[in-house]
Amino acid sequence: MISIKNIWKSFDDLEVLNGINLDIDTGDTFVVMGKSGCGKSVLLKVILRLLYPDEGSIIIDGEDTTSYDDIAMMPVRKKFGMLFQGAALFDSMNVWQNLAYPLLEHTDLSIAEIDDKIAMLLSFVDLDGAQKKMPAELSGGMKKRVALARAMINDPSYVFFDEPTTGLDPVTSGMINNLIIRTRERFGVTSIVVTHDLASAMRVGTRYAFIDDGIIAFEGNKDELFKSSNPGLREFIKDASWQDRS
Repeated sequence: MISIKNIWKSFDDLEVLNGINLDIDTGDTFVVMGKSGCGKSVLLKVILRLLYPDEGSIIIDGEDTTSYDDIAMMPVRKKFGMLFQGAALFDSMNVWQNLAYPLLEHTDLSIAEIDDKIAMLLSFVDLDGAQKKMPAELSGGMKKRVALARAMINDPSYVFFDEPTTGLDPVTSGMINNLIIRTRERFGVTSIVVTHDLASAMRVGTRYAFIDDGIIAFEGNKDELFKSSNPGLREFIKDASWQDRS
């Protein structure tokens, strides 16, 4: 479980997060929604401690990590996998090297064991035999799938998805959405998805939060989301380009 308590974050005079409170339960796919620039990705980076909050606390599996420096965060971060918005693959490394890098750095697995794990995860993301391909040879959707395999390589408890469908066509977006669901079902991970794509949110989420003006304007399940009278959320739903509420 991740518990976020009264998190504030500003950049100079720009207040981005204004007292955020959230509890993300084990096994959820928790979707954080909002318009571009509302603070969704900042919240994600604060949880991962890529940014430090100005105030508040972040408790992960009962452990208060708020004041942890990079060294103290290392064992905590091993619980995390991250799919960045742009995939963030190493351009100079092939797919095998991109996936193997965390294992070579942080485990004592043999090359044969690493080979087996990479083959299993590439099969899971429907990229069998892609080990020798370079990122430049991959489409945007393929890069996202390799990035998901890399996010899962260290058997994380939590996987973070930052705008996973941005820049993808509808068919490829649907493939990524299905992989997010399959990742939860097969590996039992807790997922945190940051997105402004309402169709994707409705497809993958089990619980939802809507950020507006730096605060949590809504938190609940899908039915509660569509019944909410919050004006910012109603406008977001009305203006979003989406088709699937199922």
